[in-house]
Amino acid sequence: MDNVNLSINRLSGQEIYQIISNNIQKVMKGQSIAIRKLLSAFASGGHVLLEDYPGTGKTTLAKALAFSIDVSFKRIQFTPDLLPSDILGISILEPSDRTFHFHEGPIFAHIVLADEINRASPRTQSALLEAMAEFQVSIDGNVRKLKEPFFVIATQNPVESRGTYPLPEAQMDRFALQFSLGYISPEDEVNLLSDQIQQHPIDTLQPCVDLQDLISLKQQIKQVRISEELKRYLVDIVNATRSAEGVQLGASPRASLALMKIAQALALFDGYEFVTPEHIQELAVAVIAHRLVMEPQARFSGRTATGVVEEILKSLPVPT
Repeated sequence: MDNVNLSINRLSGQEIYQIISNNIQKVMKGQSIAIRKLLSAFASGGHVLLEDYPGTGKTTLAKALAFSIDVSFKRIQFTPDLLPSDILGISILEPSDRTFHFHEGPIFAHIVLADEINRASPRTQSALLEAMAEFQVSIDGNVRKLKEPFFVIATQNPVESRGTYPLPEAQMDRFALQFSLGYISPEDEVNLLSDQIQQHPIDTLQPCVDLQDLISLKQQIKQVRISEELKRYLVDIVNATRSAEGVQLGASPRASLALMKIAQALALFDGYEFVTPEHIQELAVAVIAHRLVMEPQARFSGRTATGVVEEILKSLPVPT
């Protein structure tokens, strides 16, 4: 454990967040907003889908988070020939005692990186559905609980279609957040080049917090207050997507839950004891847009899910 770690009795949720964020920024230059979103989902119990162009640092960000926390981490490279058993595990007959012994798959880790998730078949993708929603897997008629905390961070390329499969709506709904990293500024890119002249900085990244710090952070998030007015405000935002023009399938109540929990995390990170409208507005697009299914005619006319959520935010009155 790196010497930056302190006792959980002395750390507030804001301090724990700042320690992890600073550690990740040793590797990820100019991505403070993406790190903030990632940690808010992670700390609140949601999963994240990173969708961006190759080379923007999606996998590096996931690994930097995993290496910053003293918990188990597994990476799964999704390919067309990947099978559900490659993710969940398999029972193998042991000749010595003539019984089947279960060998755990990579899903049995605290942090799981599903790299290029849309390259696997729908059959394989479905292996994640129960795990992401219920934190358990059903194998050979037995229900096996996953580690706590359990966090899936998946990546996909938005422009490549050859050899890929679109994620089904049920899968998309299980991701609390979807966002992109984007290209960094020229100044940050120069710093990135300088940092990697000798070796990649992720090779020297050390854990800065442990599992107990993470448990403390999660408990503190639950104590952040959200008023009844703000609960209604975020529900109105989600509900408006179900009747919005051009939307075939609106956001589910799972979106409302994710928006509330992640807003609580952001409020804690900012040192607040309560959620503000700004926290909800900051997250609304990342939490809701990827869950919407647009009508074909709306897509052809250039209407997007992101635009729908932004229009709703502008039209709804903000609680005072």
